[in-house]
Amino acid sequence: MAEETIEIQVLSSLNQVDPSAWDACARAGDGRAPDPFTTYRFLSALEDSGSVGPGTGWQPQYLLAKRGEVLIACAPLYAKSHSQGEYVFDHSWAHAYERAGGRYYPKLQLAVPFTPVTGPRFLTLPGQELTGMSALIQGAVHLATEHQVSSLHATFCTEAEALAGQQMGLMHRTGQQFHWLNKGYAEFEAFLTELSSRKRKTIRKERRVAQAFGGTIRQLTGDDIKAHHWDAFWQFYQDTGARKWGSPYLTREFFEIAHAKMRDDILMVIAEADGFPIAGALNFIGKDTLFGRYWGCVQDHPCLHFELCYYQAIDYAITHALQKVEAGAQGEHKLARGYLPVETHSLHWIADAGFARAVEQFLDGERRAVTEEIEILTDYGPFKKAQTEDHQ
Repeated sequence: MAEETIEIQVLSSLNQVDPSAWDACARAGDGRAPDPFTTYRFLSALEDSGSVGPGTGWQPQYLLAKRGEVLIACAPLYAKSHSQGEYVFDHSWAHAYERAGGRYYPKLQLAVPFTPVTGPRFLTLPGQELTGMSALIQGAVHLATEHQVSSLHATFCTEAEALAGQQMGLMHRTGQQFHWLNKGYAEFEAFLTELSSRKRKTIRKERRVAQAFGGTIRQLTGDDIKAHHWDAFWQFYQDTGARKWGSPYLTREFFEIAHAKMRDDILMVIAEADGFPIAGALNFIGKDTLFGRYWGCVQDHPCLHFELCYYQAIDYAITHALQKVEAGAQGEHKLARGYLPVETHSLHWIADAGFARAVEQFLDGERRAVTEEIEILTDYGPFKKAQTEDHQ
């Protein structure tokens, strides 16, 4: 009997999708999801809160691949009218494309909005990885061609997806982030013993300075996160968002929905002075990774940012035997705090053949540069070299 044909669907709302079917492809059915950002609850919170949709420049075009009635693969796909909130920067591509007389926007973006976190972007049932990914790529390219958009981009995909996508005809781009890796440390001090003497002293000093700000630091998750914590964090997020992006990406309602549906996936680290939150960091908890996402404050205190965002995250990862901490995009200052450079990956398709050739040449050089920079930064990192030092 011939194998059943795979049907591709494009939906404008996640409310049209069975949550359990989506989460089965996202491997989020049992226990903690490896990547909380591709779960139905996270993506639907973005949509239901108005953080994506009309007026945001992120118009949902969820891509589904079905064999009969069975959803075998799906992807968070969006039509984009700008390049904001992506963190894989293609502004120079857009300018060059438009200088050449083309129209770069709209484009298609296969990504988790506002979330520079590596994870599967082509979500498939177990055993359907290559079939499902191939169907989704073909469907996305067909959609891009049909609507005559300039390009298609899948950002912060896994390395395995990037290599498979390259074999399927897409262009592979690499970038870099800083991640902390847990080598089975029993406590924070065990991690410090692997650092050079100077770096150990610096981190210990930063922690002392931060923790002497005159209040208390609390790690909160699940039901321990209360309404007033979200009120405070919304202030922090607005302040940081206004300074970084001009206006915050997420709406206030997103955090309310996240609390209702995802509070067990969230770690909020709060600094309180006189019983009132004055700074905070928001993290999402994956199966083996803690993902640092947002930070903000209403009072400035020396080193408090480092403590709440980096050192408290390491503490939590060690205590809960998580394998790594991903602290978000950019920031070479993370290197001195034990976060090492790692490659990130994305896939790209461009309609115009001549422009695609030029981009491919650029990407070849960029990949070599990224590899070299990672080697240099790793060598420059805080960990002890082959010649061990006396513990301080």
